[in-house]
Formats: sequence, C-alpha cells, structure tokens
Amino acid sequence: MEWTECIRNAIRYMEDNITEELTIENIARQAMISPFYFQKGFAMLCGITVGEYIKKRRLALAGSEIVSTDRKIIDIALQYGYDSPESFTRAFTRFHGATPTSVRKGEAMIKSFASLKIKLTLEGGYTMDYKIVKKGPFSLIGVSKVFSYEGAETEIPKFWAEYVQAGKDELVCSVYGVSIDENMDGSRFEYMIGDQYDPTKEMEGEFVTKVIPEHTWAVFACRGTGSRSIPDTNKKIFSEWLPNCRDYEIAAGYHIEMYSDPADFEKGVEDENYYSEIWIPVRPK
Repeated sequence: MEWTECIRNAIRYMEDNITEELTIENIARQAMISPFYFQKGFAMLCGITVGEYIKKRRLALAGSEIVSTDRKIIDIALQYGYDSPESFTRAFTRFHGATPTSVRKGEAMIKSFASLKIKLTLEGGYTMDYKIVKKGPFSLIGVSKVFSYEGAETEIPKFWAEYVQAGKDELVCSVYGVSIDENMDGSRFEYMIGDQYDPTKEMEGEFVTKVIPEHTWAVFACRGTGSRSIPDTNKKIFSEWLPNCRDYEIAAGYHIEMYSDPADFEKGVEDENYYSEIWIPVRPK
C-alpha cells in the first residue's frame, strides 16, 4: 500500500471513531506502519502530533454541538472523552477562548478545526542526496531518557540543554541524537545523546552504552543551518522520499541524526555550510 493511502486510512479511522477510545497502536495499524514511525511521520507532515490532532478535532466538534444543539453540556463532554465538567471546561476554554456556557448563551464564538485531507499536488521536483549503506552493529555512549511522543518536541531540547549545561558534552561529544523504539508499538521512546563508544577510554559520570544493531541504512545529507536543514530534510523524507520509494521501506524503530563538529564551521550549527545526516533503517520491499 502506498504511503499516502496509508495515512489516508489512518485519518479516516480517527474521524470515524473520534468519539471512541483511540490508541496509537490501532491508528497505526490502519496505516500498516509501526506506531514509532507513524507518529514521527504524522508530526513531520502535519506539524501536529496525533494526540493533539485528536484533541483539537474533538473540541472543535464539541463546540459545534454546543452551538447547534440543546444537548446538556455534560453529555457532550462525556461523548468527547472528558469525565468531568471541570476538565472539559478547562480544555474547551484553552482551545476556543471561551467557556462552554458562554458559547451556549451566544456570548462568544468558537474555533473550527477541519479534518485533515490528503491531496495529490504537484510538489517536489527537488533533489535529495542520500545513499544506502549496510552497517554492522556499533556502540554508542552517552545519556538517554524515555520520552512520551506527546510533548517530546519541547522536552528533548530541554534534555539537550541540561546535557550541555552539566558539561557532559566535554566528556562525550554530542555527535548523535538517536530515537529508539525497538518494539515500535508504544507511546514512549528512548532518546540518546552520544558518540561512538571507545572501550579504551574510561568515562566518569552517569553515561550509558547502547548497541545499535546491524541494519541497512538510508543516509540523507542535510546541508545548511542545523535549525532549518534537519527539520526540512525530515519532512521531505516523509512527504517525498517514502511515498515515492519503490525499493525500500522502514525496517526498525531507530531514527538517527548525526552532527558534524560545529567548531569546523565559522558560524557553528547556524553556518550555511553546516553538514549533518539523518539515518533510517530500511529493507527491500
């Protein structure tokens, strides 16, 4: 099944079951892809996490019902997954900027949040530099932490800041940023900051080692400022490369970013010539 059709099926499933309990495992099953890469791909393509999308759709639909029906607000709250009027009112007010009661009285407007639609458009036409490399097992050393998919976008930068502020990057260079979900079936994943492990060097501090298994990797070049080139390349991988790749598919729950030494560039990671890479494990279709 093509990538776009997989995503379309997942969106259709969410919309058809928007008032039911939705788990990432069941949603990803509709897309025939692991929860790990479905969540990463969805966020890259849509600019919003799966959980945020479901929450906003439910609140938008709830607002519409409050305006257009005379159903009790508590019944609407329960229908859209809120077990108390207080939790519903807090979430509703954050989203719509007004309480359910004020909306019901016609004192405030509500926000709309339309369902996602997959459209075929004439986009792309650019080149992506990548290579397919078979690499044996290799070991990394660094620090790691388990994150929830929801909120990881803001929590991982904090993790990096703590790493640098603690001076750990002076002991172990931050060459790799690695997302790991070996079972590819959960709502949480491990994230590691680290470098190649050298068993001849003794390391002080609370560092861990991790063996990355042998895989065939699709390695994508990222050229330009790190704050722009890496997110742009990630988005192109999910919006262009995967949908159009006839030979390979994702093989395992690893997503690796490799960073050059900022000291090698005049403006560091914000240099226009800064180089980094994204590695994704693949296998023949």
